[in-house]
Amino acid sequence: MSEAQITNWLATQRQAMIELLRDVVNIDSGSYDKAGVDAVGARFERHFAEHGIESWRENHGTFGDAIHALVAKPGSNERPLLLMGHRDTVFGKGEAERRPFTIKDGRAYGPGVADMKAGLVMNVFVATAFQKFGGSPHPIKVLITSDEEIASPSSRPVIEREGRAARAVYNSEPGRPSGNVVTSRKGGIFMHLGITGKAAHSGANFAAGVSAIGELAHKIVAIHALTDLAKQITLNVGLIAGGQSVNTTAPYAEGQIDLRYVEPNDRDAVMAAIEKIVETCYVPGTSAVLTIKGEFAPVVQNTGSKALFEGYQGAARAVGLTTLAGEFSGGCADSGFTAAVGTPTICGVGPVGGLAHTAEEYLELDSIVPRAQALALAILRS
Repeated sequence: MSEAQITNWLATQRQAMIELLRDVVNIDSGSYDKAGVDAVGARFERHFAEHGIESWRENHGTFGDAIHALVAKPGSNERPLLLMGHRDTVFGKGEAERRPFTIKDGRAYGPGVADMKAGLVMNVFVATAFQKFGGSPHPIKVLITSDEEIASPSSRPVIEREGRAARAVYNSEPGRPSGNVVTSRKGGIFMHLGITGKAAHSGANFAAGVSAIGELAHKIVAIHALTDLAKQITLNVGLIAGGQSVNTTAPYAEGQIDLRYVEPNDRDAVMAAIEKIVETCYVPGTSAVLTIKGEFAPVVQNTGSKALFEGYQGAARAVGLTTLAGEFSGGCADSGFTAAVGTPTICGVGPVGGLAHTAEEYLELDSIVPRAQALALAILRS
């Protein structure tokens, strides 16, 4: 088996990759749509079965099942390379019918086309190449998760377990519009803040009321003041709601908070400051409850991850991606979980795309084959 066999075969699979991508993009798979997410999983399982690749499901009652696949020599107990990605999207039911997979001027469009169904297709075809030709120095594990867009409430323990068992992780989130991959990311915590006050007629009985909205306003100002751009710590209360009527002091108010940070050590300090704000009563008579709804760990490049990136970068150069570099992203991803358990990790190795989470999301079709070839070569040379 030679490197050329793998890369040449992947070059012949461009249309097959596009056809599989079309199939999975045209299935609605919003994070809370278990049936849709599992239908996408079933389409990948069909591909594995057709190519003789062992696969299995890890069932979950609320969210989509985790899909596992393995390409390995019989009896191998070596630690695998983990090719990872999620198949859920941010889009609701009916989006795939309203906006099906289309191709125009070298770009593909459709819900989740870049984020990150193309990366999954790439992972699956790279695994298929090694199933067909052999040659991988290590077993290849494919993990297709179900709920990354809502901070992986069901998938996080699976990802952490598989990350600990792996020798290295390639997370196939979309390549940056620049063509780069992601070598570091912010961590993020998504929180709900609920405030309870007391209703009263704001004209006839104002003094008896306690405004939950007033309390929320004080807390928002204090929370936003924790932002430290020099340390890349940001706080954003992105959604608020509350009140009963314009002429009633608000008995209830709520806000949803987004915290982003880079250094793992900053997490606990900022959370302690937020909790102090939550405990502080600015409007006497109110009470507050803070709930963490989802959390991502940051991707911090360590020595192992740097070596993994440099190996991938060399493989990318060999297939013509000569300007590919590492890039920082303020967004969060499942790669943070594998980085946090200490496994060398790089992210954004999928085909190149942009404008994720919008109706304009696109994928550069010409990037599918070279990004698959780069990943395959990185595996061969690992």
